[in-house]
Amino acid sequence: MKLFVYGIREYDELPYFSQLARGYGLTFGYTTEYPSMENVHLAAGYPAISIITNRMDAALMDAFYRAGVRHIATRSVGTDHIDLDHARETGMHVSHVNYPPETVADYAIMLILMSLRKITYILDRARLQDFSLQGKLGRDLCDCTVGVVGTGQIGRAVVCHLAGFGCRLYACDPCPDEELSEIVTYTDFETLLGKCDVITLHAPATKENFHLLDKDAFSMIRPGAVIVNTARGTLINTKALIAALEDGRVGAAALDVLEDENGLYFLNRMGDCLANPQMALLRSFPNVILSPHTAFYTDKVVWVMAEQTVRCICDCVYGVENPLVLF
Repeated sequence: MKLFVYGIREYDELPYFSQLARGYGLTFGYTTEYPSMENVHLAAGYPAISIITNRMDAALMDAFYRAGVRHIATRSVGTDHIDLDHARETGMHVSHVNYPPETVADYAIMLILMSLRKITYILDRARLQDFSLQGKLGRDLCDCTVGVVGTGQIGRAVVCHLAGFGCRLYACDPCPDEELSEIVTYTDFETLLGKCDVITLHAPATKENFHLLDKDAFSMIRPGAVIVNTARGTLINTKALIAALEDGRVGAAALDVLEDENGLYFLNRMGDCLANPQMALLRSFPNVILSPHTAFYTDKVVWVMAEQTVRCICDCVYGVENPLVLF
């Protein structure tokens, strides 16, 4: 078996893939570059490639197919960066990973607490030796109503963990989890927006969910609400969020993902002039936290992402059923 890994991080992923290669009898090549038309040739002779959250459109996929690639394994839970319809038409296998949900759930709760307690502003002022209290008054999570949008694996973990804080919990999901009904009240999306002091997003990036929080949605939220997004950047209309922050409708936002983050997150762009004015504007707000898509990033999850990538490819080769192999 052979695998070519694109966008590998030599400081954490490479040792894991090397260990897995020995255990699975796998031959693998790699590059730190993301896949592009200019480096498709690197995968020649490799029937499978692994990517991260970079775009895999029809033209690039066709180029890899011509190079002999028949399996695209993404080291991510989401697959919205891959043209799945074209993959099916082409006959390309696609697989993804499914890491433990507690990692992102814990990060989302951390962002909620940081936002409610204005910790970024407090620390920024402390660096300037401003140790006063004015403007730093926070809120207690136990006194808040929290709305969880999406109760899949990560959303479920968020609900279960938040229950220990004593806050009131609402949730919305097309498929409610009956086991959560004792600790969370399911309602429709519009009702959740109006009832909650904190709204945390854990929904997938589908066509139906594109700009789930848009101008109309922001007009319905409780004034001063905190918005947290550790799911996908396209769930929020960034322009509408900025307007809601400027007029005070949104009290704070904590975003681990952002629209148009491709070419930014996971890369060292220090010293570059970034062509993303919306990011620059958000970073200027004292009540906004931007973290660069790191909610998933723990040693446990990095290992799981690598191990499941290799296992999916092996199972596909040997005809072993694996739910992470989409087709």
